[in-house]
Amino acid sequence: MSADIDAINAAIERIRNLPRPPKSSVISNEIKVLLGDGSIDSIYRDRVLTDRTRSYEIGTVSGNASIDVIYTLLGFELKAGRRRLLCPDLATARYLAIFARLRCKKIAVPYDITRISRIADELDSAWRRMLLLAERLSEGRSDRVKAKVVKILTDEARRGIEEYGSGERFPQFIAPRRRRPAPKSRS
Repeated sequence: MSADIDAINAAIERIRNLPRPPKSSVISNEIKVLLGDGSIDSIYRDRVLTDRTRSYEIGTVSGNASIDVIYTLLGFELKAGRRRLLCPDLATARYLAIFARLRCKKIAVPYDITRISRIADELDSAWRRMLLLAERLSEGRSDRVKAKVVKILTDEARRGIEEYGSGERFPQFIAPRRRRPAPKSRS
């Protein structure tokens, strides 16, 4: 934990010691270095795509649309702008909300529903950490610069997720091999 704080303080010092106010691309590069394997696209690659998944199409979400998880009488829904996506549980709605905020159109969802909650927690933490680092490293700069830093980071995360792919529409079920009984020895 203290190593993270030291790294953040070192990045802030590097930015403050620049002869000119840093561009948003410089700030976003520092944030990417600080996030490392804790970035959203890295978590997606390492934790989601390593197991069996199914493809899920979120569709197009406009840039200024609000993303909300809604509890209805029929269950949970993800409201992304004017669209409402029915979700089987809260964990899936939270998982999809992260990718809707990134404006991803098509993603992979873990087939094992017991894993979705933990991955949604990790993705949500990565999202919030990215926003906090953007706020902290662009301290003293205009809101426009802060928004541009977040846009650069979300665009790169979305491109990484699109590059990794969304898997197959339906997962393949490989039946376990039948075991034949061992031949009886004639003794």
